[in-house]
Amino acid sequence: MFDVLDPASLEVVAQVPDHGVDEARAAVDRASAAFEEWSRTSPRHRSDVLRRAHEYMLRDKDELAALIARENGKSLADAAGEVVYAAEFFRWFSEEAVRPGGEYGEAPAGGTRTLVSHRPVGVAALVTPWNFPAAMATRKIGPALAAGCTAVLKPAAETPLTALAVARILVEAGVPEGAVEVVTTTDAPGVVTAWLTDDRVRKVSFTGSTGVGRALLHQAADRVLNASMELGGNAPVVITEDADLDEAVAGTMIAKFRGGGQACTAANRIYVHQSVAFDFVAKLGAEVEKLVVGPAADGAAIGPLISAAAVERVSRVVEQAVAEGARISHQAALPDAEGYFFPPTVLADVAPDASILKDEIFGPVAPIVVWSDEDELVRLANDTEYGLAAYVFAGELGRAIRLSERIDAGMIGVNRGLVSDPSAPFGGVKQSGLGREGAREGLREFQETQYLSVDWPA
Repeated sequence: MFDVLDPASLEVVAQVPDHGVDEARAAVDRASAAFEEWSRTSPRHRSDVLRRAHEYMLRDKDELAALIARENGKSLADAAGEVVYAAEFFRWFSEEAVRPGGEYGEAPAGGTRTLVSHRPVGVAALVTPWNFPAAMATRKIGPALAAGCTAVLKPAAETPLTALAVARILVEAGVPEGAVEVVTTTDAPGVVTAWLTDDRVRKVSFTGSTGVGRALLHQAADRVLNASMELGGNAPVVITEDADLDEAVAGTMIAKFRGGGQACTAANRIYVHQSVAFDFVAKLGAEVEKLVVGPAADGAAIGPLISAAAVERVSRVVEQAVAEGARISHQAALPDAEGYFFPPTVLADVAPDASILKDEIFGPVAPIVVWSDEDELVRLANDTEYGLAAYVFAGELGRAIRLSERIDAGMIGVNRGLVSDPSAPFGGVKQSGLGREGAREGLREFQETQYLSVDWPA
């Protein structure tokens, strides 16, 4: 067994089983046995099960939100928003389940007909992070079940309780025994390696850091395993001289501080045109200083970071930025509490080549860089190995779109601070990942394409 801590109070929330390699293999045994039944069910049946799961998650929204807030630390408002978002993946893929698609046509040379269909890939290994313990699970489980796959899921050791709660809802909704197996563990490398080396596992879907993703891809390559990777980000925010500053500030607050900045899509580099930089920093700073930091149970808008190590890392990043010439222009107040809290911070006077701009901050820190030349801005925005999300705020929509098209990112919020939607293909370019989650593409990630060449006499 291992403890699950509340990062806002450091209290033990619960204890869960600390499974190892043997239990990981046993989970594949059950998922493989369940695949024979589940893959043969009708698309309509799978759709109905997922639709019920959506309804049951909304029914239990308050309880699930409280659970997320306890083990993850995010505010109750953020947690409730995550539950609704997570449930939507079950509804979206319940609808996609009955639209599997396919093709029929005459071969160009004549004499044959081509039938194209899509089949479930098999048992899928799903590995999810702690920052969205419900949504990262349902974003993978939903399409896997809709396609006819079964799954083994390893949630993060920091936040296993939400995954277990979602699994219980799925059983109540009608998912058969073994079709979704949750393995809680502190031995992530051992468990995941056991899955990736098991011939019965035909798919791996991972959300997490780029470094771990690279390691998993090396392992997947040995078996030519179907792999989806949703990896790190370093999202730029661009504010042009004609942007609506109130709109830009509101969007930046969401993009930067939702979940305490602990998201792969979080704003990491904020590029503001020199003509509006002073006003933007003043407006953003005023909003940051209003943020209430503390435990979710106290109604705080910003909760703790996930661990003491996270606080130490973000502290070092800010200290290094200040040593390089940045200035702390605004901060929110910290609570008198035991948890892993870090003050939401605005950094002004950040140099375009500052070290804080190189990697994910994964915390509530907003570095502001001033720009004047658009070509140089685009170069700076693209000067990263990552390409997950970006945000552009501009007054003229055509300019915003043209500027967005020059940025190397899989997803761009135009005059808004959110990019995630179950009906849209979530994913990045460069070293931010492979494949897409959500939309029709999300279903295809769990399917293999097969075609039949049928003799067709004249």
